Amino acid sequence: MEAIYAFCVGILTTCGFFLVLRGRTFTVVIGLTLLSYAVNLFLFASGRLKLNGAAVLGQSAEYSDPLPQALVLTAIVIGFAMTAFVVILAMRSRADQGNDHVDGNPPEQLPKYSAKDKRGN
Repeated sequence: MEAIYAFCVGILTTCGFFLVLRGRTFTVVIGLTLLSYAVNLFLFASGRLKLNGAAVLGQSAEYSDPLPQALVLTAIVIGFAMTAFVVILAMRSRADQGNDHVDGNPPEQLPKYSAKDKRGN
């Protein structure tokens, strides 16, 4: 179970980094969200994965650590606030610059050649 869990965290992290490195702001926002999900899962796994562990002491012989759960709840709130801020920032940037590219400059369009131009005619 831990291997599948670690694989899922790795996939979320990889996809998040890939999307953060893209040129448009919407994909950057989605990438940051995926990275925050990966961090939340990592924090949750730091408390050791236990099945049927009680959250309250004295209820069973094994209990789950409440600290990672509190950290994940705090990270969810911070991640939601960060996502809302970045979305508003991206909307403002699009309104001011007229495009949604991260650096504000859309890439230059390559000229389209016809088959006739490729033959040299």
